[in-house]
Amino acid sequence: MTRPGYKMTEIGEIPEEWGCELLRNVCEIYDNRRVPLNETEREQRKGNIPYCGANGILDHIDDFIFDGSYILLAEDGGSYGKYEKSAYHMKGKFWVNNHAHILKGIVGYLNDEFLLNCLNFLDLKQYIVGSTRVKLNQEAMKSIFIPYPSILEQQKIAEILTTADRKIEFIDHEIQTAEELKKGLMQTLLTKGIGHTKFKMTEIGEIPEEWELKNLGDNEVSLIKMGQSPPSDTYNKVGNGLPFLQGNAEFGFKYPSFTTYCSLPLKTAQPGDILISVRAPVGDVNIANSEYCIGRGLAAISPNLKNTDGSFLYYIINNLKVVLDQISTGSTFKAIGKEQLHSLLIPFPKIKEQQKIAEILTTADRKIELLSKKKEAAERLKKGLMQILLTGQVRVKTDSLKSEN
Repeated sequence: MTRPGYKMTEIGEIPEEWGCELLRNVCEIYDNRRVPLNETEREQRKGNIPYCGANGILDHIDDFIFDGSYILLAEDGGSYGKYEKSAYHMKGKFWVNNHAHILKGIVGYLNDEFLLNCLNFLDLKQYIVGSTRVKLNQEAMKSIFIPYPSILEQQKIAEILTTADRKIEFIDHEIQTAEELKKGLMQTLLTKGIGHTKFKMTEIGEIPEEWELKNLGDNEVSLIKMGQSPPSDTYNKVGNGLPFLQGNAEFGFKYPSFTTYCSLPLKTAQPGDILISVRAPVGDVNIANSEYCIGRGLAAISPNLKNTDGSFLYYIINNLKVVLDQISTGSTFKAIGKEQLHSLLIPFPKIKEQQKIAEILTTADRKIELLSKKKEAAERLKKGLMQILLTGQVRVKTDSLKSEN
């Protein structure tokens, strides 16, 4: 059953006065103008013109084959689920390889921004072929059905959704600015400290005269505990025991919902311990927000709270990721052992200065986290708008369309 004023189509329920059109009928396709360039060719032709692939700009070269407004849709290697960015908009001069379809709405029939939002809203998985590397070939692409309101309604919908995109882009810029600020603060505070005027040269570079050099495993600094994977028969999926962390893929700034637990943990991390990945890739760092069972891919570093601020130590270790990678061993599978971690030299100010430095950097992190949450909220709003506008659940007013908001 459909609601009064709506009809059922290949893409679901839409308003009766809307069409449901095949892409081939409302788009111009320019795939025959694509020219792929390999990495060597691009290196020889460096410039400032975007060279585009399936999912965005890959490089910049010295010439263009397109000039104008076009929608690029991933032919292979893209993401094709609902709300996933399978397409993007290019304006001005650019070059495209053979991994993206080149589309342009027929003038007066299909608005480019409306087309872009339709492609990123619809579930295109039904049109793709292949298993290891999925592909949306041209014939399948031409058979995609899209909602088709009047051109005026398309333009109004596109205007609303573009406004939402601009909000997300603005927040992205704020996040980038905040991350650059934090990077600069880390570089300054973790090498020059606060208010120092006299410095000395050490094995790890110049540091304030009042600071010491310490080994990470020094008793005054921390206790290092290497992870050990428990017997497989102690794992479970029902929450019996402690959440089990094996490596860096299972922890980040935000902890995921855990799917594996361990009823007999051999090595554990306590709240406030610094978790560090010790197997490829080496050096990813986080602070444990709970008690965890840790496997061989992780080490837990417990700060000596009398002399060491845990957050300061987290930032110091995080700042030494390149060093950790350099001292790790192995060619195909890098790893770092307890002795290497223990002997790692770190700058070590008095605890009061550690706390001040950690407070500044934590404030910067909180700013980034708040902006990230703000972006997530804006993205949820955009998805909600796509759902109601691109299906006609909520209609927009145009100069020639009298309908309710």
